[in-house]
Amino acid sequence: MKLIVTGGAGFIGSAVVRQAVRAGHEVVNLDALTYAACLDNVAEVADAPNYTFVEADIRDRAAMDRLFAAHAPDAIMHLAAESHVDRSIDGPGTFIDTNITGTYTLLEAARAWWVGAGRPEGFRFHHISTDEVFGSLGQTGQFTEVTPYDPRSPYSASKAASDHLVRAWHETYGLPVVLTNCSNNYGPYHFPEKLIPVIILNALAGKALPIYGDGSNIRDWLYVEDHADALLTVVQRGQVGRSYNIGGENERSNLELVKTLCAILDEKRPKASGSYADQITFVTDRPGHDARYAIDPTRIREELGWRPSVTVEQGLALTVDWYLANEPWWRALQDRKGVGERLGVKA
Repeated sequence: MKLIVTGGAGFIGSAVVRQAVRAGHEVVNLDALTYAACLDNVAEVADAPNYTFVEADIRDRAAMDRLFAAHAPDAIMHLAAESHVDRSIDGPGTFIDTNITGTYTLLEAARAWWVGAGRPEGFRFHHISTDEVFGSLGQTGQFTEVTPYDPRSPYSASKAASDHLVRAWHETYGLPVVLTNCSNNYGPYHFPEKLIPVIILNALAGKALPIYGDGSNIRDWLYVEDHADALLTVVQRGQVGRSYNIGGENERSNLELVKTLCAILDEKRPKASGSYADQITFVTDRPGHDARYAIDPTRIREELGWRPSVTVEQGLALTVDWYLANEPWWRALQDRKGVGERLGVKA
């Protein structure tokens, strides 16, 4: 396929780009190179003949029109988004602008190109979203594709709005879309403001390992390479107009997750004395912190035959290995605005 991947220099987007290029797809990586983007994420495929990079903003309609005209894609995989909940608490405007207005602009550019090209039957607009649009679960139950939306943060509200726009463009204009909602991702190239890289890098630096509240918040953890594989499966074989929930089938509380990371680090990079778990510190909870997310992956498993390939313990070990082996990558990002600071406290 000829794919346009928006946000392809980011964490999940770059995993999609790397896998798609390796699989032989023709890939156009569109990224505005904002604070969380890094072209080093795609360095391994940068010289491939089936890879092109375009620096542009999804909010720029003229640039999006040029993009579609120049590349005539079989599909666009839309991952470009502001995604850090804590940053959305401190500055929601950027999330509204990028995630809602940007998605609208991209939808209109895609629709105009699709209509002008004679409505090619094989075209797909694949919108990648999050399980956070569904809100918070209690101790039981899982999110399905028909769970009512109940976003609790500016980030999740902006993603919920973008999901609704994509569905509306399908129902109103017939634009052929597929949607996916994923659980929490982790793995190589994870920008060092999210929980897992923060824990790894703080541990190595001898700093406190901050856990919000009492650490009881539960997430379903999805290894990013598994997620990229699922996304490429959906864009090729997913049913038009349908959404697919993608989960790792790996529920863990934040405290359990951090303790597992500490045990892995104790084995792979032991301290002179004691355990990295000695550095765990409980901090004031995030405002509106959702208690539990859990994905029911039945639809993608039964319709498309996809399941995750690694457990959370396997994936965390791979992730620690990657950070230990790639210090120049994360060192270069630690001076970017907000990295290493406690965000999301202005509320």
